Amino acid sequence: MSRLDPSQLPAALRKRLNKSQLYLDFRRERSLRANTPAWDHLVADTSYPAADSGSGSPRVLVPTVTGGYLPGSQLEGLLTIALRLRGAEVDVLLCDGMMAACQMCTIDWYGDLAKFAANGPTKRHCRACFGPINDMYESLGVTVHRYSELVTDEEVADARRTAAELPLSELSDLVVEGVHVGEHAKAGALRFFGRGTLPDGPHPEAILRRFVEAALVTRVVTTRLLERFEYEAAVFHHGIYVPQGVVGDTARSRGVRVVNWNVAYRKSSYIFSHGDTYHHTLLSEPTSAWDAMAWSPRLDTDLDDYLKSRWSGSNDWITFHRDPQVEDQAIATETGVDFSKPCIGMLTNVIWDAQLHYQANAFPSMLDWARKTIAYFARRPELELLIRVHPAEITGVMPSREPFVEAIAATFPELPPNVHVIPPESRISTYAAMERCNAVLIFGTKTGVELAATGVPVVVAGEAWVRNKGITLDAESEEGYFELLDRLPLPGRLPPETVERARKYAYHFFFRRMIPLEFTTQLLGTHGFRWQVDSLADLEPGASRGLDVICDGILTGSPFVYPAEELAELEPATRS
Repeated sequence: MSRLDPSQLPAALRKRLNKSQLYLDFRRERSLRANTPAWDHLVADTSYPAADSGSGSPRVLVPTVTGGYLPGSQLEGLLTIALRLRGAEVDVLLCDGMMAACQMCTIDWYGDLAKFAANGPTKRHCRACFGPINDMYESLGVTVHRYSELVTDEEVADARRTAAELPLSELSDLVVEGVHVGEHAKAGALRFFGRGTLPDGPHPEAILRRFVEAALVTRVVTTRLLERFEYEAAVFHHGIYVPQGVVGDTARSRGVRVVNWNVAYRKSSYIFSHGDTYHHTLLSEPTSAWDAMAWSPRLDTDLDDYLKSRWSGSNDWITFHRDPQVEDQAIATETGVDFSKPCIGMLTNVIWDAQLHYQANAFPSMLDWARKTIAYFARRPELELLIRVHPAEITGVMPSREPFVEAIAATFPELPPNVHVIPPESRISTYAAMERCNAVLIFGTKTGVELAATGVPVVVAGEAWVRNKGITLDAESEEGYFELLDRLPLPGRLPPETVERARKYAYHFFFRRMIPLEFTTQLLGTHGFRWQVDSLADLEPGASRGLDVICDGILTGSPFVYPAEELAELEPATRS
């Protein structure tokens, strides 16, 4: 069941809801202030470095920009302290209410589309986003640069005019001096609505233009800052949407080394990547980063334990079902699938998520792939197709307002008799269902890594990270994809040498690329993290292997790879 879209409420009720906007902004301001970390006990330590001296130490930019994204501002505040303890000078960039729209704006918060299209984020919302994090960074003794200091009124007016006058058909393709303004603005607008396409009507177009304006202003701000100071690197969260995607493009165009990070799946762990968002870099990471890794029974055991824990999410802080249904008969009863026939699995993604351009995609969109795949299986009645809709459609931080089942129903009011759907709210275990399949079709899900590691053949049609690793059947075109489907059902599971290769990559992905910070004890969703940092000693070089890997990568460009396999052999084996 899709969540209610406030813009579809009756006018009278919508008016009443709009009157509560002040209360919503007050609630957000109170939450941000309550959850912004106070590092007073750390900076009061006499060993904390004095204000930046300008002595030639490496200078790092931390463009948090949207301080209200607490997981970002909290971790980046901690990294600021750790980098200073390692001799770096750190500057911070924050927006102080100059963007017409940004990552902090979603339809959940601004249900009156007409009002948001006309006015953008409220002043109180912007103050709540900027104020607490500005105070936090200033307490750390670093230089805080603000949007209002780096862009003129005339430049803001120019951005607004460009966004307003450019034809709608050209907005998404707008590129300015190497910065993909339109792509990031479109991704931001789709995130605002929680959809893979913009809804019809004048307000969505006006909101897209707001994101374009904000992207143009961010490009000017970032360019001016990089002209004034020489930075060794810029480290910031996401690397996509507005503003982060624009900051990244601008930095790359000026030769500044970019480091992006995001929360990983395993508890207390993070993914850092050089050059771009991990959505892109994990696709192009050379296999030499992991395929020569010495494999051992201990690593095999650790991987088995973790992959099994994924069924319930017991070792993860991002999970969707804690009590999954795993019995074959229950799966068959709920879905109608006939496991006596060869069954092919299919895994979807959330339609709106990370709508970026990928050259390797065989189809223009996930929905196009899904529709054409269903039409193909309608002509193959001897096969069963079992589609698992991503649970994050309803349980994610930003639930989808373009549900997969509804989108498919527009093309298939009645599904072919051999096509069966596990809806997002179902307790059926994705892993149990897919392990019953002869092969699994994916577009961009990381589950392909896990399935291949257990021997399940995987066909990749999109930007899945397991692509190009010598593990999966990768489609480079629509024609090539259907040629792969013509080979179904496959004669059996993956051969042993491919399974071992897949397991090496899975270990690399889950244990080496996901870097642990043991003092991050809990992910609190939009409220950020719970920390256990008692003194500066917890953040100094040598105190945390994961923090050392991260800081070395930021300062020197070394790989963001945690030596999990080396440390595993030094510890006694444990079974989870």
